[in-house]
Amino acid sequence: MRYFSWLIGLVVVIYFLIGGKSLNEQGNSDFGRYAEKIPGSNITIDMVPINGGTFLMGSPSNEEGRSSDEGPQKEVKVNSFWMGTYEITWDQYSQFLHEKSENIKSREVTLKDGSKIMIDGVSAATQMYIDMSFGMGRQGFPAINMTQYAAMMYARWLYTKTGNFYRLPTEAEWEYACLAGSKTAYDFGNDLKELDKFAWFGGNSGEGYKEVGTKAPNAFGLYDMHGNVSEWTADQYYQDYFKKLKGNPADNPYFKPTTLYPRSVRGGSWMDDGLNLRSAKRQGSSKIWKQRDPKKKKSIWWLTDAPFIGFRLVRSKEAPTKEEIEKYWIKSMDDF
Repeated sequence: MRYFSWLIGLVVVIYFLIGGKSLNEQGNSDFGRYAEKIPGSNITIDMVPINGGTFLMGSPSNEEGRSSDEGPQKEVKVNSFWMGTYEITWDQYSQFLHEKSENIKSREVTLKDGSKIMIDGVSAATQMYIDMSFGMGRQGFPAINMTQYAAMMYARWLYTKTGNFYRLPTEAEWEYACLAGSKTAYDFGNDLKELDKFAWFGGNSGEGYKEVGTKAPNAFGLYDMHGNVSEWTADQYYQDYFKKLKGNPADNPYFKPTTLYPRSVRGGSWMDDGLNLRSAKRQGSSKIWKQRDPKKKKSIWWLTDAPFIGFRLVRSKEAPTKEEIEKYWIKSMDDF
């Protein structure tokens, strides 16, 4: 009997070592890693659980490369959420781009609490004017050149397909996830010489983005939070963001966009120098990202001149209410 127990224990250990789920993921909690399969395909989106908490957002005044919009630092609280392990790839994004219009009309979705909500049809994205990957790669490479609106509509489309409410991260959630418990300029420390192990940037990218997940992850298991492509957040960009934060700590701050420019982008890209990949670095969108758009009224879907912009998704651990979801999507098209 003792030998049998020992053998069972050995099997369990081997199972974990070769990639089995943790005890937490198997049933002690429903807040574990998972892969969301896109219905109608064999493509999945890997999601990592991130336990919420309070952190010091922004950069200290003496941090090298710091900009004035990165502080003064402020205690901020975020709730638990899942975040995409990787930036959304062309493989995943193309499922939306090639969806037939009749499949994305208004439909009823059942929420986790059993209530139902009617989701307005998601508009089909306009076709690309040119190859928006600019020949840098597609399979396994991050999708780029989409507007914030297009990224949001992808999340909305995925919600209508799966019933799980996906969205863009807030600035606060993004920075919390990037820091992964660290208090340094980068999640791995302050030494720029170490950046090559964790990020694709101007110093090593060879003037192009790379396949997702080819550098080391941070402590939360997230890849490419520094570099590869910059990532949309859900927020309006404000130069005085930290002065607008209320409460101590500020509780899950989110500044819903009300004007087209600027919107908030994080993370730095394959085009940037190392200092622009810092966890606290902030950037606002610009109309010059559409300057070669051939349409008389600029597209709400594509950025012809932003091959450095992509996104990843999040999903709140606590599912939002029907009212919260409806409020989230109500927006004038003129805002985009």
